[in-house]
This record gives sequence, structure tokens and C-alpha cells, in this order.
Amino acid sequence: MAAHQYPEGRVLIIMTGGTICMRSSPEGLIPASGFLKEGMAPRPSFNDGSKSEDLPVMTSPTTREHLPSLRTPPSTYSRHVRYTLYEFPVLHDSSSISSAGWSQIAATIQNNYALFDGFVVLHGTDSLAYTSSALSFMCSHLGKPIILTGSQASIFALQSDAVDNLLGSLIIAGTFTIPEVCLFFHHSLYRGNRTTKVSASSFDAFASPNCEPLARVSAMGVNVNWNLIRRPTDIAKFNVQADLDTAHVACLRIFPGIKPEMIDGVLRVPGLRGLILETFGAGNAPGGEDGILTTIISKACARGIIIVNVSQCQSGTVSPLYAPATVLGNAGVVFGHDLTTEAALTKLSFLLALKGLSYEDIVTQMQLSLRGEITVMVTEQFRHPGSDVPVITAYQTAFTALGHAITSGCLPVVVNLLDHDTHNLLLAADYADNTALHLAAVGPNPEIVIVLLGKGASVHVRNRAGNSPLFLAQQVKNEEAVMMLVDSGAHLHVEEMERS
Repeated sequence: MAAHQYPEGRVLIIMTGGTICMRSSPEGLIPASGFLKEGMAPRPSFNDGSKSEDLPVMTSPTTREHLPSLRTPPSTYSRHVRYTLYEFPVLHDSSSISSAGWSQIAATIQNNYALFDGFVVLHGTDSLAYTSSALSFMCSHLGKPIILTGSQASIFALQSDAVDNLLGSLIIAGTFTIPEVCLFFHHSLYRGNRTTKVSASSFDAFASPNCEPLARVSAMGVNVNWNLIRRPTDIAKFNVQADLDTAHVACLRIFPGIKPEMIDGVLRVPGLRGLILETFGAGNAPGGEDGILTTIISKACARGIIIVNVSQCQSGTVSPLYAPATVLGNAGVVFGHDLTTEAALTKLSFLLALKGLSYEDIVTQMQLSLRGEITVMVTEQFRHPGSDVPVITAYQTAFTALGHAITSGCLPVVVNLLDHDTHNLLLAADYADNTALHLAAVGPNPEIVIVLLGKGASVHVRNRAGNSPLFLAQQVKNEEAVMMLVDSGAHLHVEEMERS
């Protein structure tokens, strides 16, 4: 009897460097080559022993190589993850990484975006929160998971967190459509731009003080908090902003007794365009009776330097609760709300690199949530159905009504059902795992496709037969639906290309 064939998710692991891939040497820890063969292949949790397949990987915008792959045993979700590893020719020391390294990571993802279901980036922990924050702003209209991880000890060490961190990242990236840049560490998946490193030695090295984890891993599996997951709602393709303007942004921590001329000296650095000011508590800084510091800051803002006020505290928000914070705000300083320092610095660098933005535009954007980096009062809620979700009559009735309206082409009914949706119908699926977007892709009314995409329907979810909405639309020659899906970043998966 033939073995049961489980579906496979495809993941590209991008190795940039870091402790996770290092070996001991007489000179100390050094990067180890052959990480896939030496670090992963011997471990049963990473390798089910099946026949290896070479997977296509774009190592540059024009160069395609075929690299060996491995496959995990089937997970709790009856799914394998097939993966390959691309190692940067020159590995980065995370303490020395710059915007050029971030651009290299983003470009690698962009070049391979259509070839894989998700991406795992191996990275050193020193600047991991900075890199995950930077990538979150660089990657727009993201429809697939990008998960950064590393470890406090090498995967070759006897006592290490590397296996758990890498395996957890791999399973999540190859199983769940979480379209965010994330950081996975010590059994928790965090929104990347909400993280900060809190320990140099503990395995529990990262925290997300102002945002709950997006998912947690336990012995029972992966518990995803779908209510927190953000999804793109614009009809646009995945895109990367290649460079960040980190060369013209500084960061300064206020301390008791700081001299105003110290701050003035930083604000007069040639070419400076932005300053992240780490203040006390809810945004307070020493004023002084003469008001010299306020005058210095006010003059800097008048010169066009954008100053963002973030708190030195890990938890909490900068707001005009106390008079000193209000004084800074009146001087032109931007309230950073609950931005981490890492997110504030990379966000400001991202905005300064965008062409056509005025000073006022950047000040406004800094106070808005672009990638979930700032807490807002009202958020959209999403939930994927799972085997642990009880099947209830109201849920079935609502999705059946939506499916009937879609297949009938009745746009007003579809809009009404979604506007009053209490069952997260965009993430529901029928007995064949067809979502509402699958049904609309073969339906008679292309305007329904537009409505679903505008509500956040994912173009990358595949049904039980492994078909995406784009594949189905092509099969029935629904040209309008094909065009809209492609404009929203849809593409055929590798298996679909082989069947076309």
C-alpha cells in the first residue's frame, strides 16, 4: 500500500550569519559552511529521509540555481515543509549589519517571492530587532510570512535553543498564511517591528512589550492569534523599498543632568535629517528654568530636522500626559506613541528614503500605524478556521449564504454579508477548502473579486487540491478576475505551473 501523500509547503531559508550557524574553533566561534547538510540533515525533526529534490532559487535577479532540499516529517497539521537554504556569499556579523545588508535580504525575498510559500531568515541576535523592524517597512503589500530567527547558542552546541527556534519558524512559515514580517524566538512569534532584545544570555531573549505574540508554540501545536494578524487590503503587488536612509538619522538617550549643548551638538551634525529622542516615562525630558533645551529643539525642528519622542521604558506610550512632554510637542517634536526605539529609527529612515514626501508628510506618517508598529484603538479581526473550532449552524449558514451570493453574482448581498460579518467569513472554507476568493475567481461578477481583495482576502491560500484562486480563474478563462488577482500580487505556485 502506498504511503499517504501529505501536501507540502515550500520555504526558503536565507542564511545571513549569526551564532545559530557557527562552530567552535581555536579562534572562537566562526561561521560554518554546509549548514543544510551538517546542521539540519542529520536531525530527524528536519529530515524525514525522503528523496531529495533540487529547488529553484534566484541567487540574483537574473541567475537561477537549483539547490538541494530537505523535507520535514508531517506536522500536527498533516503537512510537510520542503525547504532549501541559500547562504549569503559573505555572512554578516549582526552587530555590523547596515541598510545594505537589509537591502540584500529584501532583494533575495523579492527575487524568490513567487517560488516559495514563506521565508525564514537566519540572523544574529544583536541587531535582530532592528532588521525585523526595517524589513517590515521595506516590504509592502506582503502576502506571505517572513520570519526572522537566530539563537543564543550554536545549533552544533550541546545545549542550544537553535533547533526549537529554527524548527518553529520553519513550520509556521510553511503552514500558515501570516502575511507579516515576524520574529520567532523561544516558542513565540512576534510582530517584527514590536520587538526588542532583553537578554544577552537567556534563551528567552526577546520581548514585545506593547503587542501580544502573534502565535505561540506548545506541545499541542501552534496557537495563532488571528485577531492580531494584519493583511494587505490594497490591490497591489508585493514590493520592496530597497534602501533606508539610516546615514542621516541619530538616536540619543536623555539622562539626568544632560547638558543642552550635548543635544545641540548632535542636532548640528552635518546632513542630519532625523533624531530619535529616548525620553523618561511618558515622554518627559528636562526643561530647566531658562528653557534652553526647548529652544534648541524648537530651532532644530524649524531647520527641518524631524525629532521623534520615544520612551526609555519597555512598556507604555509617549503622550502629552505630563507638562514636559507637552512642551516638547509644542516645540515640534513628534509623539512616538508606543514605538520601540528600533521601530522608530527604521521607520523614520524608511520615510526619509521615500521620494516626494514633505516634512509634514513624514511627521504625519510617523504618528500613523503603517505596519502595525503602533497600537491603534480599532483593528480588523481575522481568524483561520481550524480543527479545534466547533462547527456551528450559524457559521455554516453564513458561509453558505456568502457562497451562494458569490456564485450568483449578487454584489449587494456579498457586501451586506461582509459588512455585518461576525464569523470571519473571508477566512472560512468549504468542504474542499475553497475560500470566498476561490469561489469569486470562477464566479460571474468580477466586482466581487475587487470587494474581497479590498476586505483583505489572501490571494495565496490554496484549496485541498492545491489550487490558488488565480489558477482557477485561468482555468475558466475569467480574464478580468485574472488581471485583478495578478495586480494584487497573485502568482501561480510551482506545482500549478507544472499543471498549466
